[in-house]
Amino acid sequence: MTPFSGPSSGRQGSGRNPLRESKFSNSMNSLAFITDTYETLREQLGFDLITPGFVEVIFALGVSFGLNLIIGTLYKATYRGTRYSQDYVHTLVIVGTVTTILILVVGSHPNAQAIGFGMFAAFAMIRFRRNLGQARDLAFILFSMMTGMVVGARLYPTAAATTIVMVAAIYVLSKKEAFAPKRASHQLRIRVNNDIQYDEAFYPIFEEFADATELISVESIQAGMMTELRWGILLKTGVEISDFMEKLQVASGNNRVILTSTQRSFDR
Repeated sequence: MTPFSGPSSGRQGSGRNPLRESKFSNSMNSLAFITDTYETLREQLGFDLITPGFVEVIFALGVSFGLNLIIGTLYKATYRGTRYSQDYVHTLVIVGTVTTILILVVGSHPNAQAIGFGMFAAFAMIRFRRNLGQARDLAFILFSMMTGMVVGARLYPTAAATTIVMVAAIYVLSKKEAFAPKRASHQLRIRVNNDIQYDEAFYPIFEEFADATELISVESIQAGMMTELRWGILLKTGVEISDFMEKLQVASGNNRVILTSTQRSFDR
């Protein structure tokens, strides 16, 4: 067998992929084209002037309104609860767009410092008539204001890029249930007669239907004639609740059995 020649061996060892390099080159060329086009439009429309003109003001308001519509759509798509408010989503869009107007004025006015203090005082006086039901509601207000500020600072590509990245990140976090704690899925309350040995009666059922259980409390009720037991319980995946409840009912002597979910996504 003849050995590989030097040039051929060198080509194999380099590990270069012409197709990948071609795609990367095309991507860079497309990015350069978009950048050049944007800079040309900035010059033609007067976006590089110190004071924004009428066309740029309309453009900025349109960009801010569109990006805040995306934020509002994201809020609706990821909301969990019973207190969803159309008025709140409208407020997100309005606050973001108004913030753009304020930043445009502050950034181009000779008395920008005085206007900035006045704007800060105005924001400090604003009070929501609706209590925020979830912590994420406040985060979305900040998100909307941040987008409006970046657009008002005339950083349009930055505003679009940050909004797209943030929207994608929030959507993934919401749909993947990221950082959700592993905790008891249900709380179980059972009333039994005093003569029942609940350890022997219920724990075989728990082994069949639950991954983990914890006895929370034992309470004497009805003038000491009955006992009420409370467990925290983590049910196995795919468990039939009806079968579980039926066996508990039989084991308790047909007394009261209440199973309550603790993994609430609704507003309290």
